[in-house]
Amino acid sequence: MTLRTIFLFLLVALLIVLTGVLQSWNTALYILNMGLVSAIMALGLNTQWGFAGLFNVGIMGFVALGGLAAVLVSEPPVQEAWAAGGTRLIFALLVGIGAIAAVVAIRKRLHAGWLRAATTAVLAIAGFALYRTLFDPARDAVEAVNPASTGFLGGLGLPVLLAWPVGGLLAAGAAWVIGKTALGLRSDYLAVATLGISEIIISILKNEDWLARGVKNVVGIPRPVPYEIDLQQDPGFVEAASGLGLDPVTASTLYVKLLYTGLFATVLVVLVVLTQLALNAPWGRMMRAIRDNEVAAAAMGKDVTRRHLQVFILGSAICGIAGAMMTTLDSQLTPGTYQPLRFTFLIWVMVIVGGSGNTLGGVLGGFLIFFLWVEVEPLGQMLLNVVTMPLPDGALKTHLLDSAAHMRLLTMGVVLLLVLRFSPRGLLPER
Repeated sequence: MTLRTIFLFLLVALLIVLTGVLQSWNTALYILNMGLVSAIMALGLNTQWGFAGLFNVGIMGFVALGGLAAVLVSEPPVQEAWAAGGTRLIFALLVGIGAIAAVVAIRKRLHAGWLRAATTAVLAIAGFALYRTLFDPARDAVEAVNPASTGFLGGLGLPVLLAWPVGGLLAAGAAWVIGKTALGLRSDYLAVATLGISEIIISILKNEDWLARGVKNVVGIPRPVPYEIDLQQDPGFVEAASGLGLDPVTASTLYVKLLYTGLFATVLVVLVVLTQLALNAPWGRMMRAIRDNEVAAAAMGKDVTRRHLQVFILGSAICGIAGAMMTTLDSQLTPGTYQPLRFTFLIWVMVIVGGSGNTLGGVLGGFLIFFLWVEVEPLGQMLLNVVTMPLPDGALKTHLLDSAAHMRLLTMGVVLLLVLRFSPRGLLPER
């Protein structure tokens, strides 16, 4: 690790500590926890782009699948919904999957021509009609069960920590589907495919209430750490908090966030170590060779498409794990909050600013950019208050003060331009 790397990480740590001293430790720990999650997302994208040159603009969809995993794994099953139509709904989904598999099998067996086209059309139409006939009444029955608080099937009722690897598996499955479709084509086709699939995933989460309540959101997802109210009612914890000079409410909030910090930091360290081991192994050298010159690598006998699929799945799985972790931290799944600006563009800025192709660079970018994302708006409001102080009250002053909300976007653009101008390979460039 170079002195520059140590200095930059210490600088980010100092910024977070100053946030705790000057604002509040709750805000500082929130930045730290979300910085850890953002660093994992950046690590996933850096695996794809920095190590293999794969242009993925569908990070949002993989993160959302991780959030869905937290619901499907940890939420208790809604017995009334299962009794009303849960089994029928699952059977309808299996029929739909079977119809797709039949169409694929027929197209592989028959030669191109009118017979294959006609058979494919008949099977697709009949399969879709049968699927909708079975699915629609079962879905309506499930969503009609107490829609104000449930209206969905629920999950498996397992510990929420199991949702983190499951989120990675769901994202890896979606990445396999996308990769098998688009990785053999040009990079711009991959970008279109990832963007389209991510929007489809978000649309499904918003509209299929039986799955995760749609835009009504799933709240109260079980947590791997104690609840603040339970700590506040624990005499031992109250006594310990008083000994530190803290009231029980503040102490419980800080304690819970520190527990999340420990869990998230453990996952990040494990992923960084595994990524570095893979990068320094022959596999990592092969991936960089493919990234730098696909034609030369293929001429040396490397299966470029297969290796691209491999690393695309791995990077997407890391993003899925981060998505499950973020939903666990929030204790709720809100599909409406998954926006490309936050969960695709911002992650790309983290990787570019931190250093594409450098594992620690992506981690640094995750912390630094999320810190700016949170702090720029209040700091911008303070700056505008000072700048507009001499101005008389009126439309101009009001407009300038209301523009503080846009400081985030302006700052992200300025930071990106400055880094690209003075350090094109990022703050921690690939060695």
